[in-house]
Amino acid sequence: MNASSTTAAPMPALQDLVSLSNRLMDNVATVVLGKTEVIKLAVTAFLAEGHVLIEDVPGVGKTLLARALAASIDCSFRRIQFTPDLLPSDILGSSVYHAPSGEFVFKPGPLFTNVILADEINRTTPRTQSALLEAMSDRQASVEGKTYALAPPFIVLATQNPFEYEGTYVLPESQLDRFMIRLTMGYPSREEEKRVLTTHREGEPVETLDAVLTADEVLMLQRAVRGIRVRDSIAEYMLQIVDATRKRDDLHVGVSTRGALTLYRACQSLAMVSGRDFVIPDDVKTLVCPVLSHRVVGKSFLQAGEFGAAESIIRDLVDRIPTPS
Repeated sequence: MNASSTTAAPMPALQDLVSLSNRLMDNVATVVLGKTEVIKLAVTAFLAEGHVLIEDVPGVGKTLLARALAASIDCSFRRIQFTPDLLPSDILGSSVYHAPSGEFVFKPGPLFTNVILADEINRTTPRTQSALLEAMSDRQASVEGKTYALAPPFIVLATQNPFEYEGTYVLPESQLDRFMIRLTMGYPSREEEKRVLTTHREGEPVETLDAVLTADEVLMLQRAVRGIRVRDSIAEYMLQIVDATRKRDDLHVGVSTRGALTLYRACQSLAMVSGRDFVIPDDVKTLVCPVLSHRVVGKSFLQAGEFGAAESIIRDLVDRIPTPS
């Protein structure tokens, strides 16, 4: 269901907000085993109104994480399987002729939902990938000369395989910049993988996952994130990091102003999820690579998205910048 609140309710106490976010993370963790930090970062982006890009090799739980997050929220959810023949109209919708009225009527596509799983987003063409840009940035969609607002909350959870796999297209830099966080799943430990084998013996656990938050509770948490305090020294620390990416000799393109704002909002969300109403330097250090590594282009790699080299550069410049006390 869509959120229908017309007036903002009083904001609950911090401990109640933390309890809600913990409930969401714990629910996802019942099916995504052994990935506590990945889940925490995904929820951090979710509550900061940010979109999530999950990149890794096939079969390590990318789609499972996205499905578990979506299933944990009592709101509308659509999964779009991206393929080379997918067209923009397949996502946005189109007008069809309505014989009784003699008029064309707009039929919304799967984009018009609260949570979208864009599965294997880099298997479709850049033209279709770009159909998501306006929705991800402005929470609206323009179709055939008309603009339609998307009901909040609106979150895109996208998965992609590494670029070196056959049949993949590099995501445009402009679209990568719309994702708040890029995550990798990694292989599970031997013990975690054994638990996976056991829990999946009788079926897919995510199919029976119950929603633990309403859409209104998600919107309340998102509003609360904006009230988390950020001291001037912490904000200056973020800007020093962003500015350093623009001055590095081994980077062609540094972090944009949108990237700086995204880091700021993500740090607010991580602080709240961690049980604090203020941001600390460790929040910045935790998020700097997941938030910024897909926003830079280096001289040793030709486009944004070659994350290994980007992360090394960002870690190096963070090590050179004094941490505020």
